[in-house]
Amino acid sequence: MRKVSRLSRFNIASLAMGLAFLYLPILILVIYSFNASRLVTVWGGWSLRWYHEFFADRAMIEAAWMSLRVAVSSATIATLIGTLAAVALSRGERFRGRTLFSGMLYAPLVMPEVISGLSLLLLFVALNAERGFWTVTIAHTTLTMCFVAVVVQSRLGSLDRSLEEAAMDLGCAPVRAFLSVTLPLIAPAIVAGWMLAFTLSLDDLVIASFTTGPGSATLPIRIYSEVRLGVKPEINAICTLVIALIAVVIIIASLASKLLSSQGESAAPL
Repeated sequence: MRKVSRLSRFNIASLAMGLAFLYLPILILVIYSFNASRLVTVWGGWSLRWYHEFFADRAMIEAAWMSLRVAVSSATIATLIGTLAAVALSRGERFRGRTLFSGMLYAPLVMPEVISGLSLLLLFVALNAERGFWTVTIAHTTLTMCFVAVVVQSRLGSLDRSLEEAAMDLGCAPVRAFLSVTLPLIAPAIVAGWMLAFTLSLDDLVIASFTTGPGSATLPIRIYSEVRLGVKPEINAICTLVIALIAVVIIIASLASKLLSSQGESAAPL
């Protein structure tokens, strides 16, 4: 019988320190979002004052709504394009220009965001495009679709292709075999890719600052402009709400991933 290795005190301490380093600042931010004091570093008791201040701030609400719309739109488009690109790279190993296509697809992974943002700005200026919602959405789609492609391609690489071939041997056309067999099996990876793209878009500051226009500032840009003049307690409330939103998205995506995974496993024998 194999012995089950136990965690040593050093490993437990290292794990605790790592988790504290990651999550303790977030916990402090959440606690201080309920601070009644106007001073960020001075505790003045529990209060929902700064949440009321946030919902009364029209400019901040518009920036938050702008970020949410951009994140949902860009994540959806990036997931569609990234999934198709991953399928092309996984199922078309011998097509001409594959190396160039793969390099261009994954370039944003290693490209500094300043360069990406500046190049997109020059493109929009050359096209005489009015900067606003759609320019930010296109920029975020360009940034995030490579992450979706990586996630989906890794899932396709570990998938047993004999299931797809068996479906085609039973009379399914290639498209129907993909939709009936492969798509349910890679659906959890697609959901994970969408969630990653949504989070990256919601968090982006550099590229959005290059591609946004008047009246279309995203929430990170608005927060950055506020923080330069001093951290207000209202910022803690805004960040807490963003953390809650991301937590809800993660929970929903996890439940959807488990559901789609169970459906894919039940469809696999077909």
